Amino acid sequence: MTTQPVLIAGSGPAGSLLALYLSQQEIPVILFEKQPDLPVDLRASTFHPPSLEMLDELGVADAMIAKGLKVDRYQYRDRRTKEVAEFDMGLLSDDTRFPFRLQLEQYEMTRIINQQLANYPTAQVLFSHEVLGFSQDDNGVTVLVNTPDNEKQFRGSFLLGCDGASSQVRKAAGIGYGGFTYNEKFLVVSTPFPFEQVFDNLSYVNYISDPDEWCVLLRTEKLWRVLWPTDPAEANPAQTYLNDQYIQQRLQHLHAKAGDYDIGHKTLYAVHQRVAERYVQGRMVLVGDAAHINNPLGGMGMNGGLHDAHNLAQKLTCILKEGASYPELFAQYERQRKDLAVEFVQQHTIANKQMMETKDPEQQQKRQQWFMETAADPSKARAFMLERAMFNCLRDSLQQA
Repeated sequence: MTTQPVLIAGSGPAGSLLALYLSQQEIPVILFEKQPDLPVDLRASTFHPPSLEMLDELGVADAMIAKGLKVDRYQYRDRRTKEVAEFDMGLLSDDTRFPFRLQLEQYEMTRIINQQLANYPTAQVLFSHEVLGFSQDDNGVTVLVNTPDNEKQFRGSFLLGCDGASSQVRKAAGIGYGGFTYNEKFLVVSTPFPFEQVFDNLSYVNYISDPDEWCVLLRTEKLWRVLWPTDPAEANPAQTYLNDQYIQQRLQHLHAKAGDYDIGHKTLYAVHQRVAERYVQGRMVLVGDAAHINNPLGGMGMNGGLHDAHNLAQKLTCILKEGASYPELFAQYERQRKDLAVEFVQQHTIANKQMMETKDPEQQQKRQQWFMETAADPSKARAFMLERAMFNCLRDSLQQA
């Protein structure tokens, strides 16, 4: 086995999974994180069952479940008619050991893995280290890193770009990031207000349609989180939508109550649908948001990145421990994961958004009726949930040679 470490840029969910998987295989890794500590922010919070199965292989799922919130049902609600279509994830009990969504802030997962990495002497985690660029030859990769002292070079066997949608690794490789950015931004606000006490039979994950203002209402292990679209014509979106008065109005519209809501986090972010032109360039491989990004409806972004990381970790193990050909396995990784991002995740997340935002009452009624009929039929409901939990696309991707 090579003594050169695998170099990983970015300690988000994908980079963290890769680092732990390879460390458990006694493969040396260096994980570079440009921030001085693990980032704590309002980002992805839904772990689908296939992701939990992968994390269980690494021995971290139990710790995550102990911290998180198990959601065994989710709902599509029509605010106008009050109709509710509820999908019972218990119908997946024969398909998975984890027939639920786990609601847990993604930084809790990276914290758990970071603690585990401390148990492996071959794992180095370097904070305040940003990968700026790289060069490569037949024997390895040389990475230029900005450190607290100065710029330094590190040598490794492979470079894994897990450094997010603005990936410096991808930019240094000159790889395009095709797609588009939606005109409107999404506003996400968290609050400790107990919505489950004021809405009848409210599940912890809800997609709420309304011709005037759709929203997503979900519970994490700490707080309720509400997502709304905003007006793309607004000239000063941050000034308008991050204003406490505006947020109070939106929350009061969701549920009118006496007094103001306690507002926790609030963020306004652009929404993209993009896929890298290539995932592989020699000994460099893109993973997660560095390779693809999509709107968050359905929770497929982070989970897709975890599936990338697990797929690549298995291949790297074959390459570094069994002497398999890296060009062949990396080409297979790109076929399996890039086609998936384009054909499934992008299409489904675009469709999810279009479905939520329709302002045509007739289309909205047809949409809700379809959800109601699907949820009421156990066979149809199971098929729907297998698709939305990403079981089908994961299976299809692994079947590609």
